[in-house]
Amino acid sequence: MKKFLVISVTALLLISCNSSDKFKLSGKITSADGKMIYLEHTGLLSTETIDSTKVKSDGSFHFKAPRPEYPDFYRLKIDGKTIAFAVDSCEAIQIEAPLDKFSTDYTITGSESNTDIQLLRKSLLKIQTKVNAITVDMNSDERAKRLAEIDSDVKVHKEIAKKIILKNTRSTAAYFAVYQKINNTFLFNPYVKEDKPFFAAVATAYNTFMPDYERTKNLYSLTLDAINTERQNKAKQAWSDVMDKVATGYIDIELPDKTGKMKKLSDLEGKVVLIDFSAYEMDQSVQYTFELRELYNKYHSRGFEIYQVSLDRNKILWENSVENIPWVCVRDENGQNTVSVGNYNVKSVPTTFLLSKKGIIVGRSFDFETLDKEIAKSL
Repeated sequence: MKKFLVISVTALLLISCNSSDKFKLSGKITSADGKMIYLEHTGLLSTETIDSTKVKSDGSFHFKAPRPEYPDFYRLKIDGKTIAFAVDSCEAIQIEAPLDKFSTDYTITGSESNTDIQLLRKSLLKIQTKVNAITVDMNSDERAKRLAEIDSDVKVHKEIAKKIILKNTRSTAAYFAVYQKINNTFLFNPYVKEDKPFFAAVATAYNTFMPDYERTKNLYSLTLDAINTERQNKAKQAWSDVMDKVATGYIDIELPDKTGKMKKLSDLEGKVVLIDFSAYEMDQSVQYTFELRELYNKYHSRGFEIYQVSLDRNKILWENSVENIPWVCVRDENGQNTVSVGNYNVKSVPTTFLLSKKGIIVGRSFDFETLDKEIAKSL
C-alpha cells in the first residue's frame, strides 16, 4: 500500500510538471517600488535578459518563463545587483530581499538546490570582498596576513562545497559549486589532484543522466582532458621554478594563429615582447584588450610586440574576437592543457611576462601602469 502511494504521488508530480511548459518566479523586494527588475538566463558563454517588469507598490514582482529542457541557471537583477538561482523543471520559486542588500540578505524557496546555491554564493562573496580589499600600497606584513586569512576561508568554503557536491552529484548546486570563481580563477580545478574527484563525480552524474546537454559535454570534456593531462605531466620536465624567477631566459612557444600559420615566440627576438596568457571569454576581456591595444599603439613603432597565447575553450569565440587584433595571437586546441601553460607556471589568466630585447624575463604580471614604465625602460 505504501509503495502504491509513493508511485501515485510521483506520477501526479510528473503529470503536473509535464502539463506546464513554464516555471514561475515571484517574490517581494522591499524599498523597490516602481524599479525595473530583470530576469536573465546565464548560458555557458553569455548572459541575456529574457524578461523584465516593474516592482509593484507592495514590493511584489512576478515572472513566467519557458522551463528549460535541462536544469539551467538564471539571475534576478535590480539596480546592478544580482541573485543567482537554478531551475530544474517547472518549479515555482519565491525570492524575498531588501533592495539595499539584495545580493546577500535574500531568502529563496522552491528547491533545495537553490538553498545550497545561496549558501555557496554568500560564502564566496565574503571571500571576494576580502580579496577586493587588498591594495597595491598595502605593506607586505598586512598583505601576507590578509592572504593567509583568504586562503583559510577558501579551504572552509571548499569543504562546504564538497559536502554539497557529494550530497547529490547531479544537482544544479553541485554543478554550480565546481564552477565558482574568484577574480576569474576557479576554486575547483580539475587539473589539481585534490579537486579532480569532485569534478569527475559531477561530470559522471551529468553524463549518465543528461549526456546530450551542452553543459554536460563541456564539463565531461574538461574532466577527461584533466585526466589525460595528468598522464602527460608525469613525463614532462617541470619548469615552474625557472619561470618564477626574474632575469632568466624564456622557453620558446610555437603555436598556430587564426589562419593556421605557425608563429614562434623566438621570431620576435631583438624586440621587447609581452607574452600574454589570457582568454577572450574572461569577464574583463574588453577592458583588458583595450589596455593592451593602448600599449601596442604607443610602443609598437619603437620595437614593442605582443605574443598572446589564448586559453579560450571556444574556438569560434576566439576567432571572432581576434579578427581585428594587430599583434600575434595564437591558440592551442588543447586549451588550458597547452604545454606552454605548464612551462610558464600559469595558474590564472591573465598572466604576462615581459621580455627584454635579449630575451631575458624582466618581470611577471605587472599592473598596466608599471608595465608601461617597464616597456619604456626596456626599449
